[in-house]
Amino acid sequence: MRTAFIGAVEGSAVALLSLCDDGQEPDLVVTLPLEKAGSHSDFADLGPIAQAHGIALHRTARSDDAGLMQTLTELRPDLIMIIGWSQLVGAEMMALPRLGVLGFHPAPLPRMRGRAVIPWQILTGQRQGGATLFWIGEGVDDGPIAAQALFDIDPETITARQLYDRSVSEMATMLPPLLRRIATGDVPATQQDHAQASLCARRRPEDGRIDWTRPAAEIERLIRAVGPPYPGATTTTMQGDDITITRARLHPRGDYFVGMPGQVQEISDDFVTVMCGDGQCLDLLAWQGEGTLGRHSTLGRGL
Repeated sequence: MRTAFIGAVEGSAVALLSLCDDGQEPDLVVTLPLEKAGSHSDFADLGPIAQAHGIALHRTARSDDAGLMQTLTELRPDLIMIIGWSQLVGAEMMALPRLGVLGFHPAPLPRMRGRAVIPWQILTGQRQGGATLFWIGEGVDDGPIAAQALFDIDPETITARQLYDRSVSEMATMLPPLLRRIATGDVPATQQDHAQASLCARRRPEDGRIDWTRPAAEIERLIRAVGPPYPGATTTTMQGDDITITRARLHPRGDYFVGMPGQVQEISDDFVTVMCGDGQCLDLLAWQGEGTLGRHSTLGRGL
């Protein structure tokens, strides 16, 4: 069975390695040029993996590139896998492989279709996560399911990194046996129940901007939802410098500090305490950036 693998992120690398370790190296790996690494906060270069396993490599910035289509046409793949690419697949590519185009979605389809599903699962308080391998069609993540793993999550504690890694790990466990099954002619395809579907909107970096007038628990959830491997939750110091906050916790003493939303209340060796809009505080535990957090300085609002 001739296969092509398309991807460009951490999850792509994990999936590709799982196939190689199982002796099912694809015949072609397609990934982004290195100068496009900034397109994904979780970018991973698949070139070294392809080189180490003697796999042909093609770099392209677009899935509709004429050179890519020519390479795929010459390969005549039975199956194309698209894992971590985030570009639409055109009808020309979908028509190429004999068996179809297999995709990956880090959510329990049919729920949470669409974009930015790791952050949205945390932000909306979902209690079930998932990893779904499905057949890509013309719609948005609505094709028949080839394999799926479901697992419980705690939206009050889980981070984007934890949910991302769990979903990718489940996918990498399912992928090799699925390909062996497909190679025998057994091609699983369970139709989704579209009545149970939900669709997630795209998120942009500015959607991670912290509004300190919001409740402390809501801001803490945002920090967990958009943190690594994503760009993170950001705020601005009095000096106009941006800081990205990657870890925070609710301050243990409620109704202790009195101050304005965004005002720094306390600085210790391990954290900085900031007032939120509901009168409760957050302890900022980890952040990145050149800004200085001074006592009683104010973050975010009006800056």
